[in-house]
Amino acid sequence: MEPIPFPTGGRPDASQRLRLTSAEWFAAEVQPHEPALRGYLRSAFPSLDTDDLVQESYLKLWRARALGRIASTKAYLFSIARNTARTIFHRQRVFSPVPVSDLPDWRVLADEPSAAETVAAHERFEMISEAIAQLPSRCREVLSLAVLQGCSNAEIATRLGLAEATVRVHLARGIRKCAGFLRERGGSP
Repeated sequence: MEPIPFPTGGRPDASQRLRLTSAEWFAAEVQPHEPALRGYLRSAFPSLDTDDLVQESYLKLWRARALGRIASTKAYLFSIARNTARTIFHRQRVFSPVPVSDLPDWRVLADEPSAAETVAAHERFEMISEAIAQLPSRCREVLSLAVLQGCSNAEIATRLGLAEATVRVHLARGIRKCAGFLRERGGSP
């Protein structure tokens, strides 16, 4: 369909929109957004058929225009498409008619962490321990008590004979130095 020339540029203003036929409105207000809509739907809902979503969205948009409910065609079109995709996505969910308690033991997932999670946690602990070992002795003592043994600032102050303010200073310095150590080695602080 040939684009419709409008004196205000490529898009009609509010008064012109009211006088447009359905085909003119569709060509001027809806079709320019189709490439962006398709891209959005492909990225947000890759498992759903984009063509079906676009057609269903157009149908709903057409009905809404007949009722005069559209303030912004683009915003309304994207909202309709998103809601339609979510509805279709939820309908496609498959539920087993067999209760979990009736499933064989091998089909029930264990609550314990996987081997990969265990190894990753161990590596993080080792890296943090190495970072703490690089600290000056007093800072290392304070951070070890706080992080590895879970002591409060008051407990650390009592054990080491320090003021709580001094404990807070050592903790702040130690955490800052450990974070730098972890960043240098590719770990997250």
